[in-house]
Amino acid sequence: MKSTIFLLLIAILLSLVGLQLPGHLPHDEPVGDADWPKYGGNAAGNRYSPLTQINAGNVAKLRVAWTFDTGENSNPAEPGLEIQCQPIMVGGVLYGTTPRLKLFAVDAATGRERWRFDPFADPAKPPRFHPIRGVVYWEDGADKRVLYSVGSSLYAIDAQTGRLIDSFGQNGTVDLHEGLGSRETIGHDVAEYAVRSTTPGVIYRDLLIMGSSVSEGGDALPGYIRAFNVRTGRLVWTFHTIPLPGEYGYETWSKDSYRKLGGANCWAGMVVDEKRGVVYAGTGSPSVDFYGGARKGQNLFANCVLALDAQMGKRLWHFQTVHHDLWDRDLPCPPNLLTVTHNGRRIDAVAQATKDGYVFVFDRDTGKPLFPVREIPVATSPALPGEQPWPTQPVPTKPAPFARQELNEAVLTDRTPEARAYALERFRNSRRAGTHPPPSEEGSLIYAVGGGAEWGGTAADPDGIFYVNSNNMLWWLKMRDSRMQASGIAKTRGANLFNTNCSVCHDISGRQAKESKATQAYPDLSNVGKRLNASQIQQLLANGRGRMPSFQHLAQKDRDALVDFLLKLPGAAPATASNDIHQSAEVAPATAANDFPYLPPYLNNGYTQFRDPDGYPAIKPPWGTLNAIDLNTGEYVWQVPLGEYPELTKQGVPPTGTENHGGPLVTAGGLVFIAATYDEKLRAFDRRTGKVVWEYKLPAGGFATPITYRLGNRQYIVLAAGGTRQNLKPGGSYLAFALPD
Repeated sequence: MKSTIFLLLIAILLSLVGLQLPGHLPHDEPVGDADWPKYGGNAAGNRYSPLTQINAGNVAKLRVAWTFDTGENSNPAEPGLEIQCQPIMVGGVLYGTTPRLKLFAVDAATGRERWRFDPFADPAKPPRFHPIRGVVYWEDGADKRVLYSVGSSLYAIDAQTGRLIDSFGQNGTVDLHEGLGSRETIGHDVAEYAVRSTTPGVIYRDLLIMGSSVSEGGDALPGYIRAFNVRTGRLVWTFHTIPLPGEYGYETWSKDSYRKLGGANCWAGMVVDEKRGVVYAGTGSPSVDFYGGARKGQNLFANCVLALDAQMGKRLWHFQTVHHDLWDRDLPCPPNLLTVTHNGRRIDAVAQATKDGYVFVFDRDTGKPLFPVREIPVATSPALPGEQPWPTQPVPTKPAPFARQELNEAVLTDRTPEARAYALERFRNSRRAGTHPPPSEEGSLIYAVGGGAEWGGTAADPDGIFYVNSNNMLWWLKMRDSRMQASGIAKTRGANLFNTNCSVCHDISGRQAKESKATQAYPDLSNVGKRLNASQIQQLLANGRGRMPSFQHLAQKDRDALVDFLLKLPGAAPATASNDIHQSAEVAPATAANDFPYLPPYLNNGYTQFRDPDGYPAIKPPWGTLNAIDLNTGEYVWQVPLGEYPELTKQGVPPTGTENHGGPLVTAGGLVFIAATYDEKLRAFDRRTGKVVWEYKLPAGGFATPITYRLGNRQYIVLAAGGTRQNLKPGGSYLAFALPD
């Protein structure tokens, strides 16, 4: 009797302090299966799970429960393709995508494959590779569907058989060009140009609401948000993120901007408040990146948090986080719906993290910021000819930025004397004008081109604590006059095509390759002929790879001209004696001011990271962080480095953090799980303290966001290990972790 009373007292004490016995379900957690049915876990995009079986007390016992090997990224003859997919789990079945963009279904308890759908099974449809970050599930009774898109095709797949649903669109497929305009509405046809969806849409009743990813150059299509009927594929509504004449916001652009510019697209995903019937989306920058002379004004609805009526597509409210974006500061991840206590009142809020390290928090109904936002003056001169930078930019008073803002000599690297000297020389020879320097031909060092926050998303728990991983990286931005001869190459059709389609990402000067071994986020193409022959470049243009989209929309003669241009750059000796393309010397016609594709007078030098000669970031650590922010108060709970360079750790350097791509998962078990780092590890952090309590070396980099679910009273953590960033090894597997039986 006494022992029974003693055990009862112990149980009461444990319940009061919120502890769980390792490996056992707490009494307040429902038993039975628990799905992860949506991208982000739920409609609110919280990346939060109420499961507690895996907790801070037993996470050290976590083991691999099963591995699903897709069989891809294992052939050395094929280029490595990254997996960025956050899978979903519904009814005991896990759905995800392979490196080569096949859709699969596996048993969520064993990893045994059930079926696989290949979008390129038809030889008439050549591959188009790009990131896929998730898929959508919908069901009505026995009708169960998985929807995902590859290239410009949106597919509806029977979730039980893996076959196309013929009644959806045309034989199971909808063309994502639909609803983006026509020659009558925007002055040009859209079918010839690239559109894709890297992040899945959201379901509201019988609607699939989607954003898109488009070019960021002069051939960018408009990034309209659209809703399709999930049963039929019929287009139901379109919201014009670049307003047409007579629409609200049209006056925030130049008169004809909508006819020649695109972008302002929701590429990072959205969330939906099912009770309110409101979809919340964050949009990206307008084209072209880094020069806005043809779009004078604030440019609504680019760089906006948008609240739209989910049934009708009507704007309810908006807030612009960057006016007249000249720095590629897209809203990089979906908004996050959470509830906070503010001024003594419970408020349903929406929080949006940004590339420049801010968190904007709004009342979900009104769009009013919960913490005051100041419009701070920023530099507007000297600007490039024709450019008119906006004189102020919005900055929230709380929370403090989670990414570095200051740029001075004190923050530059001192890792070695040589690295310090290199960084100082570049810093002293660059233009410096605060956090928003107007792009220039002299060149500027800036933060936030690649985040701050990035596409992996943010997490939030029911207490209003917000978790976001961050990058601290400087980028070297230098503009060039596109009307000048490029590197001594005459202005051929190929040069014009390069400027319109490729220069937004790739440099051709050769300077970066000489100055540092690891400065380009995208390769410098000045010597591409030494690495790839004409046939290989043609394959890349046709199929895409990683962040590079397919350019199948270009006519073959234009792809020939583009390859010819690249192989004739100074120093671009062919990789083989074979040069099996049609040599085109045809001079490109002059581009009129109103033509589409639009060729801006100034183009950037490609996405160039500022790293030291040894390849490390040229500023002091931390280079990557994980942050926990109390959005009830706007104060930080903790901030810790995320990741490490093992060789520096062995030298006695404290963990520096690394660049990171992928997002966090938070659980009621008191844990934050995240991979994302370039050291290829999955980690669990104590959500109260930020201390690492478990880590696992993955077979390849985990550049995706983990999920969790329960089957048969066993909780699993699942993550894709796809690798390939910064020349890391590729991978093609999904790993499930669980406590031992």
